Amino acid sequence: MGRTDSRTAAYCLGNTLCIQLIEDSFMTDIASHYLDEARRQFRGHKRMAEGAMSQLSDKDFFVTLDPESNSVAILVKHLAGNMRSRFSDFLTTDGEKPDRFRDREFELSAGTTRADVMKWWEEGWGCVFAAIEALKPEDVMRTVTIRGEPHTVLQAVNRQIAHYAQHTGQIVFLSKHLRSSEWKTLSIPRGKSEQFKTAPPKSDKGLPRER
Repeated sequence: MGRTDSRTAAYCLGNTLCIQLIEDSFMTDIASHYLDEARRQFRGHKRMAEGAMSQLSDKDFFVTLDPESNSVAILVKHLAGNMRSRFSDFLTTDGEKPDRFRDREFELSAGTTRADVMKWWEEGWGCVFAAIEALKPEDVMRTVTIRGEPHTVLQAVNRQIAHYAQHTGQIVFLSKHLRSSEWKTLSIPRGKSEQFKTAPPKSDKGLPRER
């Protein structure tokens, strides 16, 4: 190889490395942004559900609308069980833990109190946030399993965000139904939408408000 060819090869190699470094940095930025957004959404779901539950009396907290419905208390117990199972040892064990008995999450004993249920709620979220806060950008494309099915970390986290959004919506809907005219909106009050078109943006620390 002549001197010109050697310089050309070195130039091409240098550019390839440079491009690779740029691509790696870009992907790291995307992964970091994704994790920040996932944390934001989890916080938002927790805050919205708690805003709804705080309006319920202890009696309403355990009310079921019909034999096939779940009370807010049961939804919370189920969410807590799911959180503990999915996010304990998140990167190293299957998301469906051997000691999880899902059907029992939809049962409450006569002696179960609201304090008991909310303790499970906080413990569940503790598992979520401990796992999510520990994740690094390079973890996003790692493989984890749920019931033996492979997921990237990104897929597994998205799966749980969607699941928790579903049940948060149920908690809000049921709470609003039970409170009826005494419900305090978690969103834009009815008849006030136009005012929010010109309102200055607020710092967003969680989900968009209930619509």
